[in-house]
Amino acid sequence: MRIAVVHKERCHPKKCGNECILYCPRVRTGDETVVIGEDQKALISEELCVGCGICVKKCPFGAIDIVSLPEELEHPTHRYGVNGFALYGLPIPVEGKVTGILGANGIGKSTAVNILSGQLKPNLGEHERDAEWEEILKSYAGTELFDYLHNISRQKMKVAIKPQYIDYIPRVFSGTPGDLLKKTDERGCLPQLVSAMKLEPILDHDITTLSGGELQRVALVACLAREADFYFLDEITPFLDIYQRMAAARLIRKRALSRPIVIVEHDLAILDMLADTVHIAYGKPAVFGVITQPKGVRVGINQYLDGYLPEENVRFREYPVVFEKRAHAVGAERAVLFEYPAMTKTFR
Repeated sequence: MRIAVVHKERCHPKKCGNECILYCPRVRTGDETVVIGEDQKALISEELCVGCGICVKKCPFGAIDIVSLPEELEHPTHRYGVNGFALYGLPIPVEGKVTGILGANGIGKSTAVNILSGQLKPNLGEHERDAEWEEILKSYAGTELFDYLHNISRQKMKVAIKPQYIDYIPRVFSGTPGDLLKKTDERGCLPQLVSAMKLEPILDHDITTLSGGELQRVALVACLAREADFYFLDEITPFLDIYQRMAAARLIRKRALSRPIVIVEHDLAILDMLADTVHIAYGKPAVFGVITQPKGVRVGINQYLDGYLPEENVRFREYPVVFEKRAHAVGAERAVLFEYPAMTKTFR
């Protein structure tokens, strides 16, 4: 099983010699493995492609990626068009639990969240047509995601999202943090949330004057103040000090007692403290992404650091991430270069 991805923004057939077609061995034998599509971009047939990688090396713009995948990844959860990004797997929200997603950016975490929030219907790789919910539910029959997706199909899920890019907030909202938080207080718990995150001093400030840490805390409180069936939190720790991170973690754990929460976080210490299970997301940015089955938090973190998944027999990084203990520098005596006696200075 292999996928071929053409980065459309980089593909310029009119500015090159069509090397992807010229050097393709299957094209030379008469097959139409690589052609120029209706959009005047290269189009690669994954069924005919042998995965030799010649087109990848010959393309002068670096617009092509060919990736071989394990056979068990034959059926994508979602794919963005012909020769587009493919996502395999979804995280599993669990009632009363915090589910963590650990992985690099650009490998499908946002796509997975859009699916779980009902903003995007998974097409099961059939990008030529819209998949019917009956077909989608059939493919997930007998899995932990079936009931969740069934509720989404019936539009019975209300989702609250804490966005990753908090610097966009002042662009879409004008006023004070207090005004914003009052609009989101659907649970009637705003005073407790504001107090826990120590937001009282900035409630009357103009939102455009807030720092990154202040915006982060406002965004988190706004999300947790909403009444929702599912919460998604995208990176809660940037700009926060360790005390603010601990306070945020306590609020999230408290809300998770009654609602499923999925969190994307790169701070391993906070993720270890906060999550009950972890999904590892791996792949190649803008090409494909795989979300594993849930793992125990410490097992998942250690496998991520090692770069190897024993259950899947997949190495997604060529090297492990190792934290080394460094000894304190030993003080060394230095030669005295100049000495002077005690002295005073007086002014007349």
